[in-house]
Amino acid sequence: MSKLVIYHGSKDIIEKPYYHGGKAENDYGFGFYCTESLDLAKEWSCSNNENNGFANKYSIDIAGLKILDLTENRYSILNWIAILLKHRTFDLINEISKKAKEYLIEHFYIDVNEYDIVIGYRADDSYFSFARDFINNTISIRQLSHAMELGWIGKQVVIISKLAFGNLHFEGFETADKLEYYIKRKARDEKAREDYMKGTRKDPFISNDLFVTDIIRREIKDGDSII
Repeated sequence: MSKLVIYHGSKDIIEKPYYHGGKAENDYGFGFYCTESLDLAKEWSCSNNENNGFANKYSIDIAGLKILDLTENRYSILNWIAILLKHRTFDLINEISKKAKEYLIEHFYIDVNEYDIVIGYRADDSYFSFARDFINNTISIRQLSHAMELGWIGKQVVIISKLAFGNLHFEGFETADKLEYYIKRKARDEKAREDYMKGTRKDPFISNDLFVTDIIRREIKDGDSII
């Protein structure tokens, strides 16, 4: 399949997204952030219950494009964390978290600017807090991986390169009712947090769990079979 249909949730109708837009501090840096799910786009468009949002629809020809799909088995959750650490601002509360940022970026970071499209997790409020707990050595890789499945926040498709923007075609939009989709968005995030605090974060310790201090101490690097 050479054509992908994606949606961008926004308070605006965006017929022509522009290259190098958005913020450098987004999950994957500058890019146009989309999803293959119409419902998720509608939820993302309603950040409050004051205004309706819009799910802008696009098609993109991906033939010949270089795609980094972080959900593939050859990549680990640590690649995603390293990319997040490179672009997002984390509260580094102690020396462990500071060293973790430095180590993970050095050994697991993938330069997204070498790709046309990036596919990966969306670090909304709840997922970002899970990542922060891992950096602060509160949870293990196993717990983090489990937490990323909570609430099904979904993966995002990020248009990165000028070439990819040139292949993007606006196909129309659907309106997202502010009351319906703000409530859905809020409920999804709260459910993920609740399941995390009552379940995942309290999982019993397993002897082969890897915490960020173990990764640093044992000098584990990208591609090591233990991950």
